[in-house]
Amino acid sequence: MDSAAQQGDIECLYRLIEQNPRVLDEIDSISFVQTPLHVAACAGHVQFVTEIMTLKPSFAWKFNPQGLRPVHLALENGHTTMVLHLIKMDKELVRAKRRGGLTLLHLASQSGDINLLTKFLRACPDSVKDLTARGETALHFAVKDGG
Repeated sequence: MDSAAQQGDIECLYRLIEQNPRVLDEIDSISFVQTPLHVAACAGHVQFVTEIMTLKPSFAWKFNPQGLRPVHLALENGHTTMVLHLIKMDKELVRAKRRGGLTLLHLASQSGDINLLTKFLRACPDSVKDLTARGETALHFAVKDGG
């Protein structure tokens, strides 16, 4: 499955599903797992991500063993288009917390990316209320990091 996600090969995905119709359910049953959505988001395969999100939207909210969700991996790997595509499919992903309780808004604020901050706030205005594990909002990050 990881190979199909890494390559963005939708046909291979469906061949794997034909071989084992429960393959996505089996992955979903694991609490902390690198899903095909994590792999494809990290690699920047928008069409594959769209297909997986259609089949198994719960994957968008899964933590991998490192405490990251697919949207965080996409951001870390510089796939801004992927991040925006994911939040277009599910606006609440702006509020998805990674380890330490950081959201996309925290991360954009920390990096000083005004363009992303604007897009995240438009998609999910309530995200300004989200706190990290240390009780910090995105505004704290902007002030602290000079954003």
